Amino acid sequence: MSPTLEKDKKEFLNFITKQDCEVTEAHWGHHDWCCKPEMTGTKNLILVRVTMPPGRGHQFHYHPAREEIIYVLDGKGEQWVGKERKILAVGETAFIPKATVHGIYNSSTKPVTFLAILSPAVAKGPFLVDVYNDKPWRELRKPFEYV
Repeated sequence: MSPTLEKDKKEFLNFITKQDCEVTEAHWGHHDWCCKPEMTGTKNLILVRVTMPPGRGHQFHYHPAREEIIYVLDGKGEQWVGKERKILAVGETAFIPKATVHGIYNSSTKPVTFLAILSPAVAKGPFLVDVYNDKPWRELRKPFEYV
């Protein structure tokens, strides 16, 4: 590769420290984005660590072009995959197929921290589509206003 092209090539991370993670706040909690295309050059994986306070939730939604895995690191999360509900504890996982409605809620009194792994990282269309105000989802779990 020519020196000019090498100089213009973006440097991607192979190792991501806590300080490297992109931090964002969403209505449902604190996000540490630890693997994204802009950071690593990946086209296949997204990794985000989420800490969700009690009483919050990422209400029913789906990812039109992505699969997702939820892995609980600390606390308990009320996970829905389609119309199936399970309380996930530390070390437990939920697999969410592409275009499947799902949601995670913290109905406990302590924060829940989990990893969300999505694939592919690069896809056409919206990242997610909210459906929590639509039937039958609003009847399975009453929607709430994000604060």
